[in-house]
Amino acid sequence: MEFPSNLRYTKDHEWISIEGNTATIGITDFAQHELGDIVYVDVPTEGKHLAANEIFGTVEAVKTVSDLYLPVSGTVTEVNTGLESKPESVNTDPYGAGWMIKMDVDNVADVEGLLDAAAYKALVG
Repeated sequence: MEFPSNLRYTKDHEWISIEGNTATIGITDFAQHELGDIVYVDVPTEGKHLAANEIFGTVEAVKTVSDLYLPVSGTVTEVNTGLESKPESVNTDPYGAGWMIKMDVDNVADVEGLLDAAAYKALVG
């Protein structure tokens, strides 16, 4: 299982990378393993301003549906439309082609309050 050290993580199994004021967010390798084969990703939040821990979409796997929670507050600026035709990208490349949204972060410093790779790895065992 991968835990890239350049990312921050939530206890709800989302990852976030930050470049300037722009964040890219997806679900972790651990999360996609737990969910199983992902068949649909629904992220209807482009253009919306959301607070940290608000639901920004859902992931549907063969046997379950899981909500996606925003790690930090901000405005969703882009949704990965490639997941409409290839939702399995979340399984095969969760930290690359399987990203879900990009957003303008309200306060970049909030990212530092999230789990680093070592803390997330300890959380999931």
